[in-house]
Amino acid sequence: MSRIERLVFFGTPAFAVPALEALVAAGRRPLLVVSQPARPAGREQRPAEPPVAERALQLGLAVAQPARVRDQEFLSELAGLRPDLAVVVAFGQIFPQELLDLPRLGCLNVHASLLPRWRGAAPITAAIAAGDAETGVAVQRMEAGLDTGPVYAARATPIAAGENAGELGARLARLGGELLLEVLDALERGAAAAIPQDLALATQAPKFGAPELLDPTRPAGELARRVRAFNPEPGTFLAARGERLKVLRARASAAPTAEEPGTVVGVGPGSLAVAVGGGTVLDLELVQRPGGRPLAGRDFANGLRLRPGDRLL
Repeated sequence: MSRIERLVFFGTPAFAVPALEALVAAGRRPLLVVSQPARPAGREQRPAEPPVAERALQLGLAVAQPARVRDQEFLSELAGLRPDLAVVVAFGQIFPQELLDLPRLGCLNVHASLLPRWRGAAPITAAIAAGDAETGVAVQRMEAGLDTGPVYAARATPIAAGENAGELGARLARLGGELLLEVLDALERGAAAAIPQDLALATQAPKFGAPELLDPTRPAGELARRVRAFNPEPGTFLAARGERLKVLRARASAAPTAEEPGTVVGVGPGSLAVAVGGGTVLDLELVQRPGGRPLAGRDFANGLRLRPGDRLL
């Protein structure tokens, strides 16, 4: 196969930035970077550029931000570039068949899971919440179905104890950029083979949009995983004494308890231990009250003068 020279890159969030940077560093500068339009953000809801658009402009790359990639005007402009290949990393819109067919060699997607496990919008969150021991990245050839295309390459990595979605996402983003370059090299050598996914092993990772209210009747291990899975976004909280207490970091204690869920069982050097479901204990290590700053669990407990036996939840 001839060298892939005319690339177009589609991406929007910070997860996609390392792949874009890897392409540029390898001398594979995209002809065009396509990202979502600026969206209102922050308390003042001022328009903010997506991380990919911002980084692309810093790199001196041409940027397009169509409201819909299926619009005929955008498709016509893209066709005029005569792209060899489109690379897609967490772009955020479904591609019509016309766009999938437009590049000479089709479209590649860098996905943050070991496909076919965790197809969909939030594979990193899903993997942590499910308690998976490992996850990874996959480079697939895109087709009309959501993350159903055959896989050129995948690379696994363990999920570290205590690792949250933001930390894992940063690692997977770098890994995805490295694997993308390997696949492009293999395609040029004619050494890349796309393997169909095993449909029987497919699982779905739906998008999580709102902060989650943790259920204190669930076991501590499950609750600690959900805190990690939803950190930094969209977040988790507990209904604590009429307040919406944001939980930033928590872990499951090895010590069992006979106390009812929601009861304080101890205040340690850095955490507040609370009984939860199944006779287990959740150590609240970092929390945040409404309008307040993040506090170590012990400092939060001391501020409310909590003692073992008190009801928190």
